Amino acid sequence: MKKSGYKYLIGIDEVGRGPLAGPVAVGAVCIYAQHRTRVAKLFPVIKDSKKLSAKAREEWVLRIEKAEEAGFLATTVAFVAPGAIDKDGIAPSIRQALSQALGVIEHEVEHTCVLLDGGLRAPAHYKSQETIIKGDEKELAIALASIVAKVARDKRMVALSKKHPAYGFEQHKGYGTKAHYEALEKHGLTTHHRKSFLKRLIRE
Repeated sequence: MKKSGYKYLIGIDEVGRGPLAGPVAVGAVCIYAQHRTRVAKLFPVIKDSKKLSAKAREEWVLRIEKAEEAGFLATTVAFVAPGAIDKDGIAPSIRQALSQALGVIEHEVEHTCVLLDGGLRAPAHYKSQETIIKGDEKELAIALASIVAKVARDKRMVALSKKHPAYGFEQHKGYGTKAHYEALEKHGLTTHHRKSFLKRLIRE
């Protein structure tokens, strides 16, 4: 897909599809066309945020924030809470978060190209969009979106760990680790758990 000729290049990625607790997050990064070359020089190495250490991701976010302050790009992260995930399902919840993120960051649909990771799709009125398998390893805008989403969601899980210290959210970020399952067996579910992901435990 030809990405030149657009005023805005938006990268989209989601984080938190599979955890047992916490929200799902969709990150969006809009790179302004006149600054695309400069942004590429600022972030010369594309890496999936999942392959970076937590410290490295936070350092990237500081650099992204500086680029945003300079007016080179814009970022946003949208969240959908566990209750909505239980009510609507994970796929519709991701679509909802994606639409929310685009609603915040998009300026002119007809002048916008949207690049999405994996199986994500933007709403149909975004005529110029492309879904890219492993897009977070191939497209800078998607890689940056992945990083801001991951760091933002991790911060939420660390905050939750202070309210519910018995669950170790700061360690596993809500994913189904052995320690997390053991905490669930001992303490039960919190309001931040996805009941639809834990039907076996609820039945017991």
